[in-house]
Amino acid sequence: MKASRVFMAAAGAAGLAACSSSSSAPLSPNATSASAAAITAPTPDAPADGAAAGSYRPTLVVKNGTSTATSGIRLYEFQVSDRSDFAVNRADRFTSFAIVANKSGVPEGAGGTTSYTPDFDLQPTTRFYWRSRIVQGAAASDWSSTRSFTTPIAGFNRPGELYDPLVYGSTIGTPVGSTTFVPGKGIRLNDGNSYVRYQLAQPINGGEFSMEVEGLRPNGPGPKLKVFSMSDGTGDVYRSSYLLVAQYRGVAGNPDNSIAFKALLGDPAYKLEPDFGGRTVIALDPSRAYFWKGTWSNFFRLQVNDGIGGASLYDLRLGLTDIGFPAGAATYNPTPHFAYLGANNGPFGEEDGSFPGATYRNVWIGAGPRPASLGSALQVVR
Repeated sequence: MKASRVFMAAAGAAGLAACSSSSSAPLSPNATSASAAAITAPTPDAPADGAAAGSYRPTLVVKNGTSTATSGIRLYEFQVSDRSDFAVNRADRFTSFAIVANKSGVPEGAGGTTSYTPDFDLQPTTRFYWRSRIVQGAAASDWSSTRSFTTPIAGFNRPGELYDPLVYGSTIGTPVGSTTFVPGKGIRLNDGNSYVRYQLAQPINGGEFSMEVEGLRPNGPGPKLKVFSMSDGTGDVYRSSYLLVAQYRGVAGNPDNSIAFKALLGDPAYKLEPDFGGRTVIALDPSRAYFWKGTWSNFFRLQVNDGIGGASLYDLRLGLTDIGFPAGAATYNPTPHFAYLGANNGPFGEEDGSFPGATYRNVWIGAGPRPASLGSALQVVR
C-alpha cells in the first residue's frame, strides 16, 4: 500500500515536505450559495452511512441535484475529511497518507448519479466524513447531508512510521511465546515470557510509542512488570545501553501497583528513572482500556490516560538536566531500533518480563505524534 499523494502537517514533521494537489486544496471554495429554489443539493447514495469501505480509494456516489438556473454547467464538488466539521491544518497531524480531499469540477453524471473516486490512498483504519454540492457558475447549492465510512483496517511499517491495529487476528510484528488474539480487543500476552517484537524500518531518535492496553490489574505477579519497552537488539533488553521500559509494578513493586519507567540514553550514566515519589500508585481496572504513551529524545516522558483523550492518570518527564548532565549530552538513538509490547527479558531471568494478561491494540510508533484520527475506525460511534 503506497500513497501517491502526500498530506502532512508542518508542525511536528521537520524534514518532511507536503506535496500539494487539487485533491488537498483548502476546504473553503469561493462559490457563493444560491437559493434553494435555484439549485438543490445532491443526495448521498453510496457507500451507506458508516459502511466499511473495501479499499483506500472508495467511490463516493450522489444522486444528482436539480437547478433552475439558466447559465453555467452543473459541476460537483466532493469533500472528504477525518473530521465531521471538515476542518483542516491541525498541528497534531503527522502521516504520509492523505487525510483530507477536496475535488471540484466533477461533471454531472448521466443516469441520475455523479461519482468521485480519490486518486490517492486515504489513511488506513480511519473514519472519514464526506459531502458534496453543486457549483453552477458563481453559485452553489447547499452541501449535501454528511455521511461517513471507514477505511480498511491495516498496519504498516515504513521509515518514521509504524502502525499495528491488532484487532483482527494479525500483526505486523513478531509474536513470541504464548499469545492469543482476542477478537475486537487485540493481542493478549498470556505470561511474563511472551511479547510482540517490532523492528523499525529505521531508527527513531525522537518520537512517540503509544497504544491501548486492557487487562492491567492490581497486585500483578512481579515487582517490575513491563507494559512496553525498546532497545537496540533482540537480546536481553536489560543488557542494552538503550534499555527503555514502562512498568506497571505488582507485588513488592516499591510501591505496589505503581506506574514507573527506566531509560538509558546509550550509557548507564545517563539513566532516567523516577524515584519513589515519582511512582504513582493506582489500582488499574483490567476491564478498561488505558492509553499508554511514551515520548523520547534527550528525555523520556511517560503518560497514562483513562482511554484515548481520557483523564490523565500519570504524566512524568525526566531529562538529562534532571540528573545533572547537559541537555545535549546524549539522546535515545538505538541502532538498530526494536520496540516491544511487553518485554523480552523474562526468559533471561533478569527482573520481570511482560505483564501477564495485558491485551494490546492500536499501536503507533513514529517520529512524530500519533495522527489524531488514526485508529478512529476502531472506535464505536455513539
